[in-house]
Amino acid sequence: MRNSNYQTFYKEEIKNKTGYVTKDGTWAAIPTTGGGKKLAIIHNGEHVHTCRNFDSARSYILKESKKSK
Repeated sequence: MRNSNYQTFYKEEIKNKTGYVTKDGTWAAIPTTGGGKKLAIIHNGEHVHTCRNFDSARSYILKESKKSK
């Protein structure tokens, strides 16, 4: 596994609230193709959930990543 911080590669997306990724890169929130504000939650390459906005996507990721530790 890489020892890099994946958030450094996606600074603009996180700043603009258009996407989110955890430091280890196992969780990510990416915009859906519908053109709306919905974000698809990806965990280890699999779609696990869809959220309505950036804030709910980020909180979902943080909550689920704490469960798995």
